[in-house]
Amino acid sequence: MDALTLFGLFAVTLMLVCYAAEERSHWFILAFAVACGLGSIYGFLQGAWPFGLVEAIWAVVAARRWLLRRHAIGA
Repeated sequence: MDALTLFGLFAVTLMLVCYAAEERSHWFILAFAVACGLGSIYGFLQGAWPFGLVEAIWAVVAARRWLLRRHAIGA
């Protein structure tokens, strides 16, 4: 298993863990967004640009969800 594959495994595992824990804290939503960003980087580095593009979109969607949740908690 090379370094790129390990990086991809880490990114996808982090996405799974953070997604499962989103209801516990809004910080898990932010961590999910970061993990999606890492997954996007992995996709582009691997040469699977459609995967990289979709993960980048998910990162933006999750970051927006984090902002909305954070503002709802602070309101």
